[in-house]
Amino acid sequence: MGEVYAPDATFRDPFNEVAGLPAIQAIFRHMYEPLVDPRFVILETIEEGDRLVLTWDMLFRIRKYQPEVERKIHGLSLLRFGPDGRVAVHRDYWDAAGELYSQLPLVGPLMRFLAKKMA
Repeated sequence: MGEVYAPDATFRDPFNEVAGLPAIQAIFRHMYEPLVDPRFVILETIEEGDRLVLTWDMLFRIRKYQPEVERKIHGLSLLRFGPDGRVAVHRDYWDAAGELYSQLPLVGPLMRFLAKKMA
């Protein structure tokens, strides 16, 4: 990952905000540990100067919860590159409640119920 991310790069998503390559590596390891066959499908890219915007679908299965069911999260990443061409800032945007929690056993039905009540 050191070829892609600068040593002092930052990463932020709905659950994490870290700085430095070791911390980013730890986040990715922790994120992928409970998943089976995680992968990203890039849907759109927009590049301007030192910035790259990606819209994507993350497809995965959860090892401990219905591992036969493929799940999907839709999101957007904003990447800013440093002078050396490596990622200096990585910011992921996605709806944790709507995209992830609603797909989990026990939590999912509760989230959908609350969403209907609030509508």
